[in-house]
Amino acid sequence: MDSESLKMLEDTLRKTMLSASGVELDDALAELGWAEMLTDSAEATVPVVFRLLGETGSHASILNDVVLQSSRRELGGTPAMPFAGNVQVVWDRRAVDVAGTVMGGLPLRRVEEGELLRLAEARRALGWWLVGSSRAMLDMARRHALDRVQFGKPIASFQAIRHRLADTLVAVEGAEATLTLPGVDNPDLTALLAKAAAGRAALTAARNCQQVLGGIGFTAEHELHHHVKRVLVIDGLLGSSRELTIKAGAGLRARGSVPRLAEL
Repeated sequence: MDSESLKMLEDTLRKTMLSASGVELDDALAELGWAEMLTDSAEATVPVVFRLLGETGSHASILNDVVLQSSRRELGGTPAMPFAGNVQVVWDRRAVDVAGTVMGGLPLRRVEEGELLRLAEARRALGWWLVGSSRAMLDMARRHALDRVQFGKPIASFQAIRHRLADTLVAVEGAEATLTLPGVDNPDLTALLAKAAAGRAALTAARNCQQVLGGIGFTAEHELHHHVKRVLVIDGLLGSSRELTIKAGAGLRARGSVPRLAEL
């Protein structure tokens, strides 16, 4: 897919995600050819789709398809996926009662342990979702810092505010760079570290942006709390940033060497 087609797809997806979420978005993505995107151009389209889920705050059950496609299974099922704390969950496709969902407004429910499937590509996809949410939170905080005036000047001029925003941007850019690593020699380790980096960046963004927004960020009327709750859940899905970092370290220690993940 060329850059112009990808840009047109991104614009269409953004409009769709801003007007639909959950089951409605699943149906809309199916009409837009999600199955074909995943089969024919996953490397180009999956990052765009999942990043936009984060930026727009919408959600869809398409992570199921990424897991199934990577494991050479038929699309349409709901595979069991690991969650933080040695728990297994499934992402229900047709759950309509948002109030009854288990975590962060997402239709996830706990199940007994399921079949072991390949998770590398799904971890990368969730990494892009976390990056998208991080950028959304950072944009909220930046706009607030420019608009909010204290002592006769925008709070964006205060060094403490600038440091929090800069630290967040560095974390998000670093996570995005990790997600773009090809991972040819060791795709599982690269995807694991990329998901961990994206989770840490999202938690950093949630913490710093909450501080920048101050009291308004705690209110139900502000969008920030929606993203904070969402990244807490997405970070835990397929392994939290803490768990994945420990897992990577244990694996490298047992191996006795560190593979080259990027050509510098």
